[in-house]
Amino acid sequence: MRTVFLGTSEFASAVLSRLAGESERPGPHTPALVLTRPDRPAGRGRRLTPPPVAGCARALGLRVEQPEGVNDPDAHELIASMKPDVLVVCAFGALIKEPLLSEYEMLNVHPSLLPSWRGAAPIERSIMAGDSETGVSIMRLTAGLDSGPVCLAASEPIRPDDTYGSLAPRLARVGGELLVRALDTVDRHEPLDFTGQDEGLVTYAEKIAPPDRLLDPGRPAVEVERVVRALTPHIGARVALPDGTMLGVGRAALSPPGTPPGEGVYEHDGRLLLACSPGSLELLAVQPAGKRMMDAGAYLRGHAG
Repeated sequence: MRTVFLGTSEFASAVLSRLAGESERPGPHTPALVLTRPDRPAGRGRRLTPPPVAGCARALGLRVEQPEGVNDPDAHELIASMKPDVLVVCAFGALIKEPLLSEYEMLNVHPSLLPSWRGAAPIERSIMAGDSETGVSIMRLTAGLDSGPVCLAASEPIRPDDTYGSLAPRLARVGGELLVRALDTVDRHEPLDFTGQDEGLVTYAEKIAPPDRLLDPGRPAVEVERVVRALTPHIGARVALPDGTMLGVGRAALSPPGTPPGEGVYEHDGRLLLACSPGSLELLAVQPAGKRMMDAGAYLRGHAG
């Protein structure tokens, strides 16, 4: 079967690796072509950096193209020249429009149990919401936002200590296995059983914006702790200090009962705490502006008094 893969993120890279077989011998659904986004400035130096999928595809020896727009005529001709049976989409990050939608069977790997958490940040929003489980859905791509019918889905528990960094790789493995199952079915010339989503159960996972990163002391500590885990390590949560500067937070835990209350970010008995409403949060790993992540104890020693 000939496939073309469209993806951009680290999550998509893991799914691509599974699709390609993850070994010296290519898998039966190894993409004939990988399309990803153009290189973008990244980091403090704003150096042009390829998206994760580009590096992954090159390491796998796959052909990679980075068109400015996937809906442009040149990209359309490139896809057509591959004569694909199926287009696979995973965390591509750009809207795919007609006529591509109508001309090809498109399977999308989405890391949530649709119709829950349609949109750009389903893993983060699921952790933030305190969900006990999430999962992966294989759906037919349509013009709506993750609204197409679903052919396969599998759940994955969210552990109490899960961060984005621990949960996303597990979901990528689930997504890769489901995708291979779906393509195996198509390869056997058997129909995929698609089921429409219940629009009454839809929730949306909006893209993480700067305000989402800022820890709100007016929220319960249990909710604030989930924000830290949801944004670790790829985006990062922040807390405002009294002088107006921002302190990155990489790891936090609920303070034990009996912790003396305080205001804002405060120190008690060698621990760095954030007063919440109700409760308080112990900040365990923090990152001052312009510096690396460090243990909160080291931060406090450097800011004595």
